[in-house]
Amino acid sequence: MTTPHSHRSGPPIRVLVADDQKVVREGLAMMLGLLPGIEVTGTAIDGADAVRQVASSDPDIVLMDLNMPTLDGVEATRQLVERGCRTRVVVLTTYADDDWVFRALQAGARGFLSKDSGAQEIRHAIITVASGEAQLDPSVQRRLLEVLAGGGHVGVAAAAPPAPPADGLTARETEVLVEIAQGLSNQEIAGRLFVSEATVKTHINHLLAKTACRDRAALVAYAYRTGRAG
Repeated sequence: MTTPHSHRSGPPIRVLVADDQKVVREGLAMMLGLLPGIEVTGTAIDGADAVRQVASSDPDIVLMDLNMPTLDGVEATRQLVERGCRTRVVVLTTYADDDWVFRALQAGARGFLSKDSGAQEIRHAIITVASGEAQLDPSVQRRLLEVLAGGGHVGVAAAAPPAPPADGLTARETEVLVEIAQGLSNQEIAGRLFVSEATVKTHINHLLAKTACRDRAALVAYAYRTGRAG
């Protein structure tokens, strides 16, 4: 089946790979280098090295491990965001510890993938995040929803401010928010609501503006906090 990202024109997306394990780092770099539309700018041995290389080579994406020495992936992500870097972070993690995932989300990571992900899944996430959207591995999103639904107090759920009493969402925007909270893609939401994907994107942009959420993952948390998770 052809997806919106199956064929991509334009310059390649420049990716920096950051992982403290040499075999993983070099393996990822080799694999990414074989994928169409992807150019590997280099590899970083830890978060501090990643921050330095972003400053010098300005990649589009950092494929970031979380648990690294010297400077972990969460703090490296935070530093990149605080410095106003245009580079976006896609986390590639085992996510054994929920707190790692939620802290990375708060720090500004835009994508989360399992290290079990295949080459095409990683390519899709890189292209999606490079285009300005967020991409969560289904297992990560499911765990996030479980914690939020259970009233968990880690990461995003703990730090999120209380929802405003009236956020001005329209009925249609609320419908879209509910579908996002259920993990549906833009294409799936469009099919379910009988509208175009462009219309769904417009509604999502309105949602982000009205809720002050940064990305799709934050909208999921917002939906649960405000009782709009379906």
